[in-house]
Amino acid sequence: MERTAGRELALAPLQDWGQETEDGAVYSVSLRRQRSQRWSPGQGPGGGEVPRPAACDAFLHYRTSKVRALRAARLERLVRELVSGDRAQDPGFVPAFLATHRAFVPTARVLALLLPPPPPPLPPGVEIKKTEGRDLSFNQNLRAVVSVLGSWLRDHPQDFRDPPAHSDLSSVRTFLGWAAPLGAEAREAEKLLGQLLEEAEHAQEEEAQPQARAGPPGAAQTPCAGCPEGCSQEEEGLVQEGPELLDFGVDEVAEQLTLLDVELFSRVRPCECLGSVWSQRDRPGAAGVAPTVRATVTQFNTVTGCVLGSVLGPPGLAAPQRAQRLEKWIRIAQRCRELRNFSSLRAILSALQSNPIYRLKRSWGAVSREPLSTFRKLSQIFSDENNHLSCREILSQEEATEGPQEEDTPLGSLPSKLPPGPVPYLGTFLTDLIMLDTALPDMLEGDLINFEKRRKEWEILARIQQLQRRCRSYCLSPHPPVLAALRAQRQLSEEQSYHVSRVIEPPAASCPSSPRVRRRISLTKRLSAKLSREKGSSPGGSPGDPSSPTSSLSPGSPPSSPRSKDPPPGSPPASPGPQVPSTKLPLSPDLPGPRPLALSLSGPCIPLLGQQGSEARVIRVSIDNDHGNLYRSILLTSQDKAPSVVQRALQKHNVAQPWAHDYQLFQVLPGDRELLIPDNANVFYAMSPAAPGDFMLRRKGGARHTNSVSPT
Repeated sequence: MERTAGRELALAPLQDWGQETEDGAVYSVSLRRQRSQRWSPGQGPGGGEVPRPAACDAFLHYRTSKVRALRAARLERLVRELVSGDRAQDPGFVPAFLATHRAFVPTARVLALLLPPPPPPLPPGVEIKKTEGRDLSFNQNLRAVVSVLGSWLRDHPQDFRDPPAHSDLSSVRTFLGWAAPLGAEAREAEKLLGQLLEEAEHAQEEEAQPQARAGPPGAAQTPCAGCPEGCSQEEEGLVQEGPELLDFGVDEVAEQLTLLDVELFSRVRPCECLGSVWSQRDRPGAAGVAPTVRATVTQFNTVTGCVLGSVLGPPGLAAPQRAQRLEKWIRIAQRCRELRNFSSLRAILSALQSNPIYRLKRSWGAVSREPLSTFRKLSQIFSDENNHLSCREILSQEEATEGPQEEDTPLGSLPSKLPPGPVPYLGTFLTDLIMLDTALPDMLEGDLINFEKRRKEWEILARIQQLQRRCRSYCLSPHPPVLAALRAQRQLSEEQSYHVSRVIEPPAASCPSSPRVRRRISLTKRLSAKLSREKGSSPGGSPGDPSSPTSSLSPGSPPSSPRSKDPPPGSPPASPGPQVPSTKLPLSPDLPGPRPLALSLSGPCIPLLGQQGSEARVIRVSIDNDHGNLYRSILLTSQDKAPSVVQRALQKHNVAQPWAHDYQLFQVLPGDRELLIPDNANVFYAMSPAAPGDFMLRRKGGARHTNSVSPT
């Protein structure tokens, strides 16, 4: 339809119009306004001269069209939309579905609905006679399916990894063998099969080789005088063959850290970052979940451990010597900032802000003014108060300056004049995705899949892919001596690092020289707003199934140091410090503690942490059973009574909801105590607001905690 407007106004090119329901599917409807051809005075649409007043030149002509985007539907309808959907109207549907489908359906199920059966064989001597009706429609459908498979194989090849038979890939190869045997998609499928088989053979060769390789970085530890049992170091002090990491220049160390981070971030599979996928990592038998994300976690913890090990070092170092190490790590952090490596930058700052290093007042007192000022400025990038706003703004600025790049550009080449990077801190995106998974329901009323949630997740995954392409512009070469020193750097456990710190500087009356940084926020705080559009459209819908966003990314225990409850008397408040890495693989890259997020997303209002005036908050609920301390997050509002909270928590834990009346809800309090929530109480007001939002479900009649208390 054509509409004529007065002088051009600042109107949005795409305006929300509402929703439509068709064949059980829900569409969001928008109106798109596009400028049509503007005629000059006296000229008609056919080019002829017509008398027109000069005032007509002040008018602009717009064409308004209706745009529909699938918002919620059953699985069969979503798969059908892959083939029959209008790519021009909804160009983001196919990439969003392919990137997020593993959160709600297995790949094999999608292929079973997507791939049509092969045509029956023709009798001998019968020729193919094509009609312009059914055959044409069938061929168009085949081309659409082939196109979807081509995008799937190219952008998400790991979805077809199913060793040893790779049955999903076999189904695709069978279909392409008769539908498009000479197409690029068939060649891509054969190439992928070869890669998967080659990887399997390589893995078998590695398993057959004797385990003679060196252990993880810092695994070979040396005795440490005064350390608790389990810390090993010879009497003469730290023993390390070859130069230490800080013996190299600032540029060398920062560039090698960046090289490692670039390689690991480039290999991250975005689908592993989904909240519903990443939250599976703590379940029994889930050691292989999200391996590429775990690799970035390990590298982050390695860098943090290197800082702790090198700064604490031999306990006999004088304060000025230890201050020199602090200053050098600050310079390395600054160089990482210049290289746009926010991952190692965050790891270094987390270690410097951790309690074992932060409390060393004499060492910090010997740090020069300029490095101390640099440290404070760098710390503001990941400030809790602005929710990493500086880091997010920097990443947005980098993306805004992005120019065209070839997707097949090899790592290490420099295809454009743009600055390389940035390498983001992956924990920021993981926290965003976990909050999305917590705040938005998976299903809507009528057993419809909430695909609007998947679109919002895709927006974040697309940013990760965009940054991965930008990382190809780095041109760094490995320097084996620095990498060897990084691997050999002594690592300390969390308990050991704090003990060594107290040996270096016993608890004192005050700590005036330590840098003032922000206090860690509590594990759970009030939310800023309730869900608006999503919650209104899904009464009875339940949020997703993530791990707790308020526990960084590792549910089960607070991220504070084991000694953080007993800091040196008079010391300033502990900053957002990391969980010092242990010999086991840590599962939380967001080591400095819980990080609230500030999502700038269209649509529903996502609840944010850290706002005290709202009437909702995210709580974590576990079940008292033999399956381990596994938490699930739910959104608690001021209207929620105990039965509904119990029912939603059981749904998150995949427990039959008819058993809801058999469970009681307890809030976990500090000091190994519990608060019993009465059966008909409003949980929001009955809970203790000063305690972390951790709850436990226990069967009625079970063994009650000896320190259980009841609300007055």
